[in-house]
Amino acid sequence: MMNFDGLDAGMGDYPPSLHGTLESSMEPSMDPHLNPSLLQGVELDPDGLTVTVPESVHLMEGMFSELHSAVSEVGIPVTATHFDVQEEMLWMGNHRGHATSFFGPTMGRFSSFQVHGTDDIRHIQSLETGVLFLSKCNLKCYTRGGLVMFDYPMDEGADMHSLLVTDNNTLVMGGLQNYVSEVDLNTVQETQKFTVELPGVAIMRQTSRFFFCGHTSGKITLRDLRSFKMEQEFDAFSGSLSDFDVHGNLLAACGFSSRGLNGLACDRFLMVYDLRMMRAVTPLQVHVDPLFLRFIPTYTSRLAIISQTGQCQFCEPTGLANVADIFHVNTVGQLLMSFDVSSSKQALAFGDSGGCVHLWSDAPEVSFNDYSRETDFPLPCLVETLPQLDWNHDLLPLSLLPTPLTSTEPLLSDWSSVMSTPSPRRAPPVDPEILRTMKTVGFIGYAANPRTRPRNQVPYKIKDVELDYDNYNQVPESPIGRDEEPHLYMVPKKYRKVTIKYSKLGLEDFDFKHYNRTLFAGLEPHIPNAYCNCMIQVLYFLEPIRCLVQNHLCQKEFCLACELGFLFHMLDLSRGDPCQASNFLRAFRTIPEASALGLILADSDEQTGKARLGRLIQSWNRFILTQLHQETQEQEGPQAYRGASSSSLGSSGESAIGKLFGCEVENSSLCRCGKETVRSSLTLLFNMHYPEQNSQEKTIKEYEFAEILKKSICLEQSTQAWCENCEKYQPTVQTRNIRCLPDVLVINCEVNSVKEAEFWKVQVEYAVNKALQKEANEPAKPKEAPPMPTEWCLDGEDFCSMEGFDPRAEDLRNVWIPLTLKMSISKSQGLEISSWPEGEELSAAEEAEGAALYDLVVTVSHIQDTRTGGNLVAHIKVGETYHQRKEGVTHQQWYLFNDFLIEPIDKAEAAQIDVSWKVPAILYYSRRNYHTKYDLRIKNPIDASVLLTEASLARKQRKSHATFIPLMVSEMPQAGDLVGLDAEFVTLNQEEAELRSDGTKSTIKPSQMSVARITCVRGQGPNEGVPFIDDYISTQEQVVDYLTQYSGIKPGDLDAKISSKHLTTLKSTYLKLRFLIDTGVRFVGHGLQKDFRVINLLVLKDQVIDTVYLFHLPRKRMISLRFLAWYFLDLNIQGETHDSIEDARTALQLYRKYLELSRGGGNDEVRKVLKGLYEKGRQQDWKVPDTDTGDGQGAAVFPSVMGL
Repeated sequence: MMNFDGLDAGMGDYPPSLHGTLESSMEPSMDPHLNPSLLQGVELDPDGLTVTVPESVHLMEGMFSELHSAVSEVGIPVTATHFDVQEEMLWMGNHRGHATSFFGPTMGRFSSFQVHGTDDIRHIQSLETGVLFLSKCNLKCYTRGGLVMFDYPMDEGADMHSLLVTDNNTLVMGGLQNYVSEVDLNTVQETQKFTVELPGVAIMRQTSRFFFCGHTSGKITLRDLRSFKMEQEFDAFSGSLSDFDVHGNLLAACGFSSRGLNGLACDRFLMVYDLRMMRAVTPLQVHVDPLFLRFIPTYTSRLAIISQTGQCQFCEPTGLANVADIFHVNTVGQLLMSFDVSSSKQALAFGDSGGCVHLWSDAPEVSFNDYSRETDFPLPCLVETLPQLDWNHDLLPLSLLPTPLTSTEPLLSDWSSVMSTPSPRRAPPVDPEILRTMKTVGFIGYAANPRTRPRNQVPYKIKDVELDYDNYNQVPESPIGRDEEPHLYMVPKKYRKVTIKYSKLGLEDFDFKHYNRTLFAGLEPHIPNAYCNCMIQVLYFLEPIRCLVQNHLCQKEFCLACELGFLFHMLDLSRGDPCQASNFLRAFRTIPEASALGLILADSDEQTGKARLGRLIQSWNRFILTQLHQETQEQEGPQAYRGASSSSLGSSGESAIGKLFGCEVENSSLCRCGKETVRSSLTLLFNMHYPEQNSQEKTIKEYEFAEILKKSICLEQSTQAWCENCEKYQPTVQTRNIRCLPDVLVINCEVNSVKEAEFWKVQVEYAVNKALQKEANEPAKPKEAPPMPTEWCLDGEDFCSMEGFDPRAEDLRNVWIPLTLKMSISKSQGLEISSWPEGEELSAAEEAEGAALYDLVVTVSHIQDTRTGGNLVAHIKVGETYHQRKEGVTHQQWYLFNDFLIEPIDKAEAAQIDVSWKVPAILYYSRRNYHTKYDLRIKNPIDASVLLTEASLARKQRKSHATFIPLMVSEMPQAGDLVGLDAEFVTLNQEEAELRSDGTKSTIKPSQMSVARITCVRGQGPNEGVPFIDDYISTQEQVVDYLTQYSGIKPGDLDAKISSKHLTTLKSTYLKLRFLIDTGVRFVGHGLQKDFRVINLLVLKDQVIDTVYLFHLPRKRMISLRFLAWYFLDLNIQGETHDSIEDARTALQLYRKYLELSRGGGNDEVRKVLKGLYEKGRQQDWKVPDTDTGDGQGAAVFPSVMGL
């Protein structure tokens, strides 16, 4: 029996249609929780049962009465109910984690699914795209049909109770712990965690002014919408809080009072607060024990108060409660566990402990929302009856016969991907007349309509389009969708060309970690001539080269060895973040030999794929080795800079490149007359030469790779040459022999035509067949257990290679290149080359005879793509020293380097070649343990002399025009000293972008910037704020935009013939900054991340103090230096143009101001000041008022904030 103590005795006079049956003298039912009268005419099923309402029930307009009831799971308490705010649906969740939805006022079942295996569902919230379900330690989002959209687990120990969607993309969650989490629904990641007092937050509400948080201690706190800081606190109940709601200027709460030793008692007084005066008004006495309450505003601010036993009372929050306003929910002896009100305020939902949901309404035609969207229902079966088939008819189509679909047998129509190729229909080219008359404004082109085609119609000629596609030479119109190209179906995704997708933030929100989870640094591909990125990585991972170029420094403005040294230093410092080779490639473009060899690509050739990258990278390989050989053997010496003494290595004329790659060769020419001419020379690499095939031979013979390599090194060919004895051109036989073995054998594969590619293909097939035959003849070996993964292996990554590799035949597919070669030179037999088992060593006798083992360490391949020219990738065997420096482990491992994509791979994959898409270009074999003979120490060649006074390149520059005072010897910076820095830039190439159909801009290629001015000012001492570097950087490349409004650079400032500025080379100023970085100074500036990126410097985070981040609140806009200077310093800077000296000084002053604020009040004081800053910025629209400097306008701004 229910307890109706305190209820008016006249309740029994009301008709049962309004408040249900109060008597409970019923026979025992099937289930102790159910009334058998509810089960009449209802069929029970394992999924649940539906409860119908007798048709005789008539609803009285304006008074709430029961409309329908439904059961999801019998006997399982309903812990959460929720009216969908988008569609006409009612959701419920129960104690066992199961969710069910019902459609419309008839409560037809729509969907039912399990949300959590063990925990109860505590809160349900509908969104536009799905429904959120909150359990104790988990937040899940499902579609309304029951498909998982995301699963967000909480921290260990979380006990969540409520959630609140603050806007379209953000929600906050609270529970019985000391924090409230804010989660971004777009990224499904926690953005902030706000600290709250224990015992935590159990109920949350929101208005346009505050967050309202209800605590189990009986208190209600009002919190700031942005910072979640507590603004007001109401101590509502002495025991605990049960529920509260907010409407307009009123807050009503119900709860429990403490009764001393007797525990808690339900308080029949509702606490009501006026939010205008922030104080309590007269408490409201009610006639039921309140468990839930909600405002149900219609004409007045009505309150609905619900007790756990099912009594419901309506009253006004400012008046007296009337007993006649009580009705009763027929729960059949069960307790109410959950309650919700629809957004239209026309329907109420109650969930009880017996698994039943009761829908009450004040109108027969109820709608849950004012404007609900249409609900998508599953399509019904449209086939009612099968057609009659006439077996005697000769033309009866067999497709009419229904056949069962089995998973074991494929359908005849299921064509395999090998037998079918997608053939997309390409858009026709733009009318040439439009391109001819087009005028470009910014990145948008405008042209008159030539009216050669109907409006909004594009004619397609299928045959012509297919022909164009076969010979496609243009860059794709849009970067969107480039990931999946139909002709790349056979190319693994990691080998495809990677592109950076730029947003309005540039590269800040691009996830490079998705492509590279190692600690090695990739290289960005968007710079002109960055096709050589893979070869730069090859040179970096050769330890002697890495040490050689970092020890090298000379006075040449454009020295590739110096620039490689600077770049390798950045690769050493990086912890997985990509670097740019922009300065190296800038110097590379100025080398006349590179241009003469055709190594400098135009932008159009690089984008449209006209460049033959395989041949190009082999020419680049020859060029770079020759260039480094020349630059490192010059008399100036590797450490000669500004008069420093030459090293012994430089003065001797011997190059480490020659010692590493050089091989002395003997070229012999034998004329028909018998005269032989012998010449000696040094070669740094060898080209592969393949045997000529006779016209009678239809098949290509089988060759060993070592055999082809020997014939290519010891080359013998017939050609026409000048004979001094005959004094005319004669047929001569030219023979090449080598006198010594190099430490690193470099091979250009020369697979430049179909003939060479066919030769490789056939040899690979021979090698595979031989491996399969050998495996079939050998007895099966027991498979060894794989070794444990080492520390460098990433957790959860299945591509980590194991060093204990077993070269099975299936792993040797497409492998013709041996992983190890044995090479020796004997007087009797000359050069001998043979394949060698990788794990074995030479005997002492073989070593005494001069034999050596060479391991494959590099393969560079051209990935074929007929549309864009493909891309180049490198497989590199990274040695132990690199792993030791980066990851602290002693290990050797093969990696794939594809620009900024880096992945560990198996060594068999490095040697695998499939000429249909992966064409070999370059091979490096290194002598085993060759590096022990080289000095691998790096002595930084950059010293304090780079900061000394230097002459300007400008002819008109005078000392009286000097804008800086160089550092004295006594002022040389020390570790930890402050240096104010600012840089200005000019544009070399404009940004390439496209305008999408939805009006948004997509950046295809960013603008190419070049540093034009670098300023450093002293950060301490008597001369604080005085510049010691103010260099204008001379450039030989064409400047398309000087950006004078933002940079202050004018045409002519960078021209040595007419400039009056202190003009220097980029290398000279770069060395000054490198010295400051190596010394350990801390740079202070505004937006230094972009400055260092364009200068091409990598600076550790603890050496950078960026004011753009010091004065910034999370998820807010970045603030300009001009506004910060006006607000905090009362300075009006950057009036007409920018001046880097002024900007650097201002950044230093702002840092001093930040330190002053931090010392004065700590982080809380800084945060309060920043809130005032953003408030002032919104008022000013982030524009500085037009006032003269020092008029006191700015000085009045900041003190007012300090007084908050």
